[in-house]
Amino acid sequence: MRSPRPAVNTSLSEGRVWLRAEEAAAPLPPLLVQAERVATVVAQGVHGRRRTGTGDSFWQYRRYQPGDPAQDIDWRQSARAQSAYIRENEWEAAQNVYFWVDRSPSMGWHSHPELPTKAERAAVIALALASLLVDGGERIALLETGARPAAGRAALLRLAAVLAGDGDGHGRSGLPRLEALRRHSRVVLVGDFLDAPADIAPVVRAFSTRGYLGHLIAIRDPAEEDLPFRGRTRFEGLEGEGGVLLGRADSVDEEYRLAVRADRDALADICRRNGWSLTLHRTDRSAGPTLLALHMLMSEKENR
Repeated sequence: MRSPRPAVNTSLSEGRVWLRAEEAAAPLPPLLVQAERVATVVAQGVHGRRRTGTGDSFWQYRRYQPGDPAQDIDWRQSARAQSAYIRENEWEAAQNVYFWVDRSPSMGWHSHPELPTKAERAAVIALALASLLVDGGERIALLETGARPAAGRAALLRLAAVLAGDGDGHGRSGLPRLEALRRHSRVVLVGDFLDAPADIAPVVRAFSTRGYLGHLIAIRDPAEEDLPFRGRTRFEGLEGEGGVLLGRADSVDEEYRLAVRADRDALADICRRNGWSLTLHRTDRSAGPTLLALHMLMSEKENR
């Protein structure tokens, strides 16, 4: 369900904010600063889960890529295949967590100048959660970039650089593409998820079928939940949906609220049937409680 909304589209940031992770003195994106403030508060309420170790269980061979350490090359396998191969062991302690953040046009909207756009709040929550996970020894990566999961501050900076950028076509779809990830990986999808449930369900099911535990975070502007508009109002879609003019916007209040409730129930059902979790967040509320609940939920699912 794509809810109608007045056409106000604000970019996530002015220009590109590309950072080189290896430059310790490089300026941090403002979104990362904001996210880490939230993460610091939340971290006071949770216990650290830092675990180290790469594990001894063989997982797979893969072709050597520029930048891979030479000591990771398996020379015996490389000799057989006549090409350089890396031997990868399965991580038994650290988890691989892949993030996807919706950067489609509808995410650049907010109903009031004092509210953050959905894109900004989605980035803050994703970065704050990533910061907590990195502090706990986990490895993170961004879907649809081809990046391998990595640990440490550099991985967080790379994630922040992409999310703080102006978007060069990456992530313009409202739903993620299915990717082959490392076994036992976790997936965190952050967006408004106002697409039809029939479009969302196959995406969640595809990741779940491959064994990826997932968490879906639906970011909504309060106007999308409550429809506060009164009188003659024109709504314009931001993703080619067209426009609609209502003589009395308040005349559809009850019908709209029922549709919102049905949309929530459908999302919850999709996640429940696939063993995923659903977190709903409104941009007029603090990100802290949402982040704390999500972090605790991820910890509980991991320990089952």
